[in-house]
Amino acid sequence: MTDKQRRLGEIGFAGDDDVVPFEVEALDVRGRVVQLGAMLDRILARHAYPEPVARLVAEACLVTVLLGTSLKFDGKFILQTRSDGPVDMVVADFATPSSLRAYARFDEERLAAAIAAGEDAPEKLLGAGVLALTIDQGDHTQRYQGIVALDGTGLQEAAKAYFRQSEQIPTDVKLSVGKLVLPGEGGSREHWRAGGLLAQFLPKSAERRHAPDLPGGDGDPLASPQEVADASWQELLALVATVEHEELLDPKVGSERLLYRLFNEHGVRVFEGTAVEDRCSCSEERIRGILAGFTAEEIEESVEDGVIRVNCEFCSKAYAFQPSEFSSAEA
Repeated sequence: MTDKQRRLGEIGFAGDDDVVPFEVEALDVRGRVVQLGAMLDRILARHAYPEPVARLVAEACLVTVLLGTSLKFDGKFILQTRSDGPVDMVVADFATPSSLRAYARFDEERLAAAIAAGEDAPEKLLGAGVLALTIDQGDHTQRYQGIVALDGTGLQEAAKAYFRQSEQIPTDVKLSVGKLVLPGEGGSREHWRAGGLLAQFLPKSAERRHAPDLPGGDGDPLASPQEVADASWQELLALVATVEHEELLDPKVGSERLLYRLFNEHGVRVFEGTAVEDRCSCSEERIRGILAGFTAEEIEESVEDGVIRVNCEFCSKAYAFQPSEFSSAEA
């Protein structure tokens, strides 16, 4: 056993904001599990989103870190929705090795109407559109992008569809978002928490990965993960289905204890986790570089009260520049 892997109880618990990879060799299953705490709370508090929007952003963060922390190279994993619902765009991106940022765009009037009508479930807020999952390895490389339709489905089901459609790997995903009341200075306060689990069936035999009667043409309905007949995969689905939403959120359970509850009969191995943090990649230098590419007319249109102001949509940080810095911009 290497120092990168351990049996439960050997080293302790990863805690919040740490993605824990795991393997259940007896079931040919690998996956990752995470509980997001203080980091997620900071991201959501910064924007003061209405609660239904905050829940969507939290789910986007879960999917992004569960997938992004699997990257074995320097780069980014980006999740973005574009849809016709009251929340028409949600973006979360993970930059290796550990940086996460996220935000959402929504129509206040349509959102208020949806909430008043009791139609504030994630799939209702998203509406119809697409979910794009992008892997970016940086300059001079080609991006890989998978597109999944959003049509009355939430991010949990869309993530499963992505793996079935783009990777053809039987994958189960479970997401949970909620609030926890914790004591603090000035009294108790609600804090956002989120938990997620991703499990994949990766047997060594290709035949065991094959789902029966897979369609061959574009646009054909895809077989669901549940259609994989292998007994090990069916057992995995049954086990994951027993996970309560509270278990994914409860800091007293933790990622490792949850894995033990699920797989103690088969034996589960956990690996060194990846800590994730709330860190935006925006900077004064980067924004100045973008403005330097503006024409003189675009610079003039950007000036307000004698200053060019730019607010980062992710971290809400405000930047101010003097128009004279870009006086050489070509008309």
